[in-house]
Amino acid sequence: MVESVIKGLGRLDILVNNAGVNWDGVIWKMTEEQWDTVINIDLKGYFNYIRAVAPIFKEQKAGKIVNITSINGLRGKFGQANYSAAKAGIIGLTKTVAKELGKYNINVNAVAPGMIETEMMSNIPEEIKQKAIDETVIGRIGKSEEVAKVITFLCSEASRHITGEVIKVDGGQYI
Repeated sequence: MVESVIKGLGRLDILVNNAGVNWDGVIWKMTEEQWDTVINIDLKGYFNYIRAVAPIFKEQKAGKIVNITSINGLRGKFGQANYSAAKAGIIGLTKTVAKELGKYNINVNAVAPGMIETEMMSNIPEEIKQKAIDETVIGRIGKSEEVAKVITFLCSEASRHITGEVIKVDGGQYI
């Protein structure tokens, strides 16, 4: 994919890692397949893409990496040991890679949304959605455009002195 982008556009300056699946279950019922599937998609995929772009960004001495995580990577979530672990791993990966690539003028940050209106949310029962709304201080579920604006900022030159950070976009759900 990375080679294809460079071939098609001539250059690569931004990587936004945004993969996420969930396969919920309490830890005593969670299968190894559930664990591995979520970890491989939600965490290992990020590692693979970062590893692919790092030499390119280092050579050009510029680049922006934004990893989408979740507030559940910061706080944990009942029934989501695999998802929360993967999203927490993204936070550790973000901070480590920010330290490794910072001297090459590469910014690496993470965005941690709370409950956001997405396709992934469409099958969540209404009582779970309402609980998420009740957790927010602004009384609503976020919109994908609100997350996109933060990502856009982190990919812009306006954020050139920000690296290794996790920015929550959650309407106060985490607090």
